[in-house]
Amino acid sequence: MMAFFDRRQVRLAVQTARKRSATPPASSRGAPLRWRTSCRLGYPTQKPEALLERIIEAASNEGDVVLDPFCGCGTAVAVAQRMRRRWIGVDITFFAVDLIDKRLRDTYGEGVRSTYEVRGIPRDLDGARALFASNPFDFERWAVSLVGGQPHERHEQAGDRGVDGWVRFPANAAETGRVVVSVKGGRQLNPAMVRDLRGTTESQRAQMGLLVTLESPTRGMRDEARRSGTYIHPLTGRAYPLLQVVTIAEL
Repeated sequence: MMAFFDRRQVRLAVQTARKRSATPPASSRGAPLRWRTSCRLGYPTQKPEALLERIIEAASNEGDVVLDPFCGCGTAVAVAQRMRRRWIGVDITFFAVDLIDKRLRDTYGEGVRSTYEVRGIPRDLDGARALFASNPFDFERWAVSLVGGQPHERHEQAGDRGVDGWVRFPANAAETGRVVVSVKGGRQLNPAMVRDLRGTTESQRAQMGLLVTLESPTRGMRDEARRSGTYIHPLTGRAYPLLQVVTIAEL
């Protein structure tokens, strides 16, 4: 998306915003800013939604466009959505883009996804390879999201060898089952990676393991996965491969 700006219009908008902000909106005048625990996402630079509400209400009207060029965890985007503003959020990492997308869907329901467009994430294999080349961590997070998993945060990843994310599912009425997700973006693939995944699945006491690869796995990797056995779901009695190997192209 490209936009051309008239400097005079920009100055006028700034002056208008300053006049508005000189008199705080009645809804927020004198009210202290407080965190709502449910809004905390653990993002280091996250601001309270109440602060963004004051700023957006003072500086814009319904239907105006709110631009956050460093949107992080998306507080400005989420508040703009709630306050019926159009918005543009920009961030350099897929970590942020994925977090904002999930935040909006969790807050407003899956239907909100049809009201905005996500740009800059891979749409094909070339895009996936480009993402891996530029940022392997973002590639891993994106790959985990393709299978409906929850990626590890960066600080967690260093301590969990071979675990790039988890897929959780109801195992029975009282317990949640787990699938270990391991992502490989390199070209060098071999059966030892499947054996390592089995060891990780056992050590983590997970029910199944899933290996996601950018490049095509070897025949030996497929054979190793087939020999791993099956997992029987206790509720349905259905059998699933204990270990599976899938490619980005298959997803």
